[in-house]
Amino acid sequence: MAETWRGFWVVSYRELLRFVGDRARVVSSFAMPILFLVIFGAGFSKTIGTMAPGVNYIQFMFPGIIGMTVLTNSLFSGISVVADKEFGFLKEILVAPISRSGIVLGKAAGGSAVALIQALVLLILAPFLGVSLSVSMVLSLIPVVIVLSLGLSGLGILIASFMQSQQGFQLIIQVLIFPLIFLAGVFFPTNNVPTWMEIISKINPLTYGVDAIRHIFLGNAPGLGVTVFGHTTTLGLEVTLVAALSVVLLGAAMLAFNRQS
Repeated sequence: MAETWRGFWVVSYRELLRFVGDRARVVSSFAMPILFLVIFGAGFSKTIGTMAPGVNYIQFMFPGIIGMTVLTNSLFSGISVVADKEFGFLKEILVAPISRSGIVLGKAAGGSAVALIQALVLLILAPFLGVSLSVSMVLSLIPVVIVLSLGLSGLGILIASFMQSQQGFQLIIQVLIFPLIFLAGVFFPTNNVPTWMEIISKINPLTYGVDAIRHIFLGNAPGLGVTVFGHTTTLGLEVTLVAALSVVLLGAAMLAFNRQS
């Protein structure tokens, strides 16, 4: 247990230091969500109009952008595993008196912390976009982001465990990111799409993470939410589903990391 905790603390702290020390990464990580808000929000808000009574397009999209930010940064947290392989640092970690499970948990926690910081910074934009914000909303958002980002970081580490180059990892992640984003209800409700797309969207785990964040900001506005078998999912159910998936993905990441390293 001590080895697991030691590995968790050392690796997660290192991941945070790497993020803070890379100014280009810090700036670019905020550039994409802001560009999406400006381009999509300004471009489609007048065309699409309101998404629900009292909810305009930018207000609808803002929670989705937070989910998109969490997805992008959490998945890319796995690139540090591949980089450590390439530069030989991973071998040094593996011979240290820390457990491999602690290494995986530390990398996932580091990625989750980075994703949480970026999500909280995006909240600064909320008042300027007409999105209501309160202390209770922020306190409700934090555990949802942590649970979602831990699972997605686990997925990134799982993929990275089988990769030998950063280029290969980035290619696979790029292929995954956009379908996951567009099929998660970030830019449009998943209930108002063709049947085949609706089915895929409701299999997509990110859909429930995005909708959970949207519940926090918009409540149970009519016309919003994910409908499964005729029932609209609640915030509690969505968080439970995401948490269960996070446990599975982190477990798979630990197993793959132990076998491949």
